[in-house]
Amino acid sequence: MRPFLASLTASFFFFQLACNVSGKTEDEHSKAVHIPVLKIEARDTVIEQEYVADIQAAKNVEIRSRIQGFIKEILVDEGQEVTKGQPLFILNDEELQADVSKAKAVLNNATAEAKGAELEMKRIKVLVDKNVISSSEYELAQSRLKSAEARVDEAKSSYTNAQIQLSYTRILSPFSGIIDRIPMKRGSLVDEGTLLTTISDLATIYAYFSVSENEYLRFSRSKKEKNTTDYDNIKLILSDGTAYQHNGRVEAMESEFDSHTGSIAFRATFPNPEKFLKHGASGKIILSAAVEDALIIPQKAVMEIQDKSFVYIVNKDNTVRMKSFSPKTRMDEFIVVQSGLTEHDTIVYEGIQSIKEGTRITPQYLDADQLPALNSGK
Repeated sequence: MRPFLASLTASFFFFQLACNVSGKTEDEHSKAVHIPVLKIEARDTVIEQEYVADIQAAKNVEIRSRIQGFIKEILVDEGQEVTKGQPLFILNDEELQADVSKAKAVLNNATAEAKGAELEMKRIKVLVDKNVISSSEYELAQSRLKSAEARVDEAKSSYTNAQIQLSYTRILSPFSGIIDRIPMKRGSLVDEGTLLTTISDLATIYAYFSVSENEYLRFSRSKKEKNTTDYDNIKLILSDGTAYQHNGRVEAMESEFDSHTGSIAFRATFPNPEKFLKHGASGKIILSAAVEDALIIPQKAVMEIQDKSFVYIVNKDNTVRMKSFSPKTRMDEFIVVQSGLTEHDTIVYEGIQSIKEGTRITPQYLDADQLPALNSGK
C-alpha cells in the first residue's frame, strides 16, 4: 500500500509543477509589453540644418574726427540715407584757415628767394665765364640756390599739410549708406579720434555662422564637383521665427578651425534692397541638403552609450536586442544612418527606457509617413 501512495504523491507533485510552469508561461505572454516599433525604410529626403547667425552689414564704418575742434554744423540726421561724398559734419575752421594762409605766405616767400638765388647764380656764371671772378663764387651761388629750393620744398610740404588739416573740418561720407546714432551735438568739442557716428552700407548683408568639420568637408567636395546648389540657395530665419524673403549663398569661409569648438566660420551673403536687415541683427541660417535613399531613424529611438549609438532591434520572436550603428548626420529630431542598420530592420520607436536585452514585446507597428520627425525634410 505504501509504494502505491508514494507513487501517487510523486505523480501529483509533477502534475502541479507542470501546471505552475504552464501558468507562468501564459502569464509571461500576457505581460508582454506593448511597444511602438518602426520598420526602417530608405527614402529620398531633404535635410535641413540650423546654425546661429551673426548678421553684419557688408560695410560698417565708424566716422571719427581726425582733428580737435568744435562741431560747427551737423548736416545729417540719425537713420538718414546718404550718398558717397556727401558732407556729414563741419568743424570750426578759423584757426586752420589762418594756418593755411600762413603756410602759403611762407611758400611764396621761399619761392621768391629761390628765384633770386637762381638769378644770382646766372649772373655770377657770366662773370666767371669772363674770368672776372673765380669759379668758387659760382659754386657758392649754386649751393645757395639748392638751399633756397630745399626751403621751397619744405614750405610746399607745410602748405599741403595745412590744406589737409583744413579738409578734415569737412567730414564726408566714405560710401553710400545709412547714418547710425549721432552722440555729439552741435557746439560739442571733439578731440582727434572722437566717434561722431557710424555708417552702414545695407545693400548687402553678411551672415556669419560656424559649421562642423564634417559639414565643411561636404561643402568642399560640393565645390570641387561644381554642385553648389545646396549652398547657393540658403535661407535666413529672423529672430521672430519668420523667413527672410531673399535667399543667400555661401561665398567665403575662414582659413582655420576654432581649436576650442572644432568648427569653422562660413560667410553667407544676402541681398537687402529694402534695407530691411540691420547691422547687428540675429537669426538662423538654414542649410538644405538633398539625400537619396537615406535610412532615417528618430532620435528618440537611439541610445548613446560611451560615444556609441544603439537601437533596439525587434527579432522574429518579438524579443529585442541591442544593435550599434554609425550615424552620418545628426539632426534635431532624427538621425541619418551611415552603417550598421538596413531596410529590413525593425526598431523600437518609443519606450526604450522600459525594456532591456531579451525583453519580449507586443509590437505596435507605426506608419513612418505619420511621423513628423521623419518627414520634416519633405
